[in-house]
Amino acid sequence: MTDTPQPLGPPQRILMGPGPSDTHPQVLSALGASTVGHLDPYFLKIMNEVQSMLRQVFQTKNELTLAVSGTGSAGMETCVVNLIEPGDKMIVCVNGVFGGRMADVAERAGAEVVKLERPFGEVFSSAEIEAAVKEHSPKVLGIVHAETSTGALQPLEEISRIVHANGGLILVDCVTSLGGLPVKVDEWQLDAVYSGTQKCLSCPPGLAPVTFSPRAVEAIDKRTRKVQSWYLDLTMVRNYWSDSSRAYHHTAPINMNYGLHEALRLVLVEGLENRFARHRRNHEALKAGLAALGIRYAVADEVALPMLNAAQIPDGVDDAAVRSQLLNEFGIEIGAGLGPMKGKTWRIGLMGEASTPRNVLLFLAALENCLATQGLELTPGAGVAAAGAYYRG
Repeated sequence: MTDTPQPLGPPQRILMGPGPSDTHPQVLSALGASTVGHLDPYFLKIMNEVQSMLRQVFQTKNELTLAVSGTGSAGMETCVVNLIEPGDKMIVCVNGVFGGRMADVAERAGAEVVKLERPFGEVFSSAEIEAAVKEHSPKVLGIVHAETSTGALQPLEEISRIVHANGGLILVDCVTSLGGLPVKVDEWQLDAVYSGTQKCLSCPPGLAPVTFSPRAVEAIDKRTRKVQSWYLDLTMVRNYWSDSSRAYHHTAPINMNYGLHEALRLVLVEGLENRFARHRRNHEALKAGLAALGIRYAVADEVALPMLNAAQIPDGVDDAAVRSQLLNEFGIEIGAGLGPMKGKTWRIGLMGEASTPRNVLLFLAALENCLATQGLELTPGAGVAAAGAYYRG
């Protein structure tokens, strides 16, 4: 006879990795609220409010804005498979793991994919985008705004102008940036944008906010073939999210939408500009503290993400041992490097609820202890002192 497992009792962690981030208690409470039916009038009201708040956070008036039932990767696939038909040409900008994943998804959807590549940690210039777009005339150009694998921020506004001037659509990964950096969908004229709930929105993973411009909706409406994925087919899903239709497609994850509703509400209560400033301030304090410990960033300052800090591991330091000590002794999770950055960088998240002075100072003190265990000679308290000096102004 198999023993029955013990009740759940997950450890208390401080989530300072690449996601998920810490969840606000009010969001956890919302997840535990009474479940209703997916066509219950109360849930339809919640859907409308989620759409309205997503539009505010995306800074858009796009009618087709909703939360896909699935994590951020489902958002990526939703955008690709709805815009791409077999044989369509798509340029995918690859400078990290998630650009590579977008290219893979596009190939699976039947696109003729052109990969525009740069080394991990670098970003694309407007000139190289323009040259590629003029050479290949793609239907869609896909690019990552905040590359979670490298900590690099990609400017978008000029690239969007270039893509439109050449008759294309721009598809953008904002999984890590939404809620922590400006994502100005309308001002930057972005056509298809996807994100996730578990990064700067500080809701557990499970939903993928997406938004589509009128240009993108027109492209979807002009399709000559069915969307490759039934589950992610927006020609049907959008009817469920429409107040005038509410045509059943699939059973929505009711309680996850409760959680997202509360997470978005908290974002708007704080205010977007205040939230962006908070992420920037804590990033700068962390950077000052790391510098005092002799640790540099793996990307140039002008393109460094405030919510995902890619720090170079000092020579002679055991990457896995430090991360293990942080987790087991201090309850702090940080991320390892990916791809060519594996073993060379730590990815330190300051996302949403985890972006606080308390976490910055605690992490710096804990990291100093771990580095001392590794035999590094450090000035005691230097990291915390430098971050504290930054906070004091």
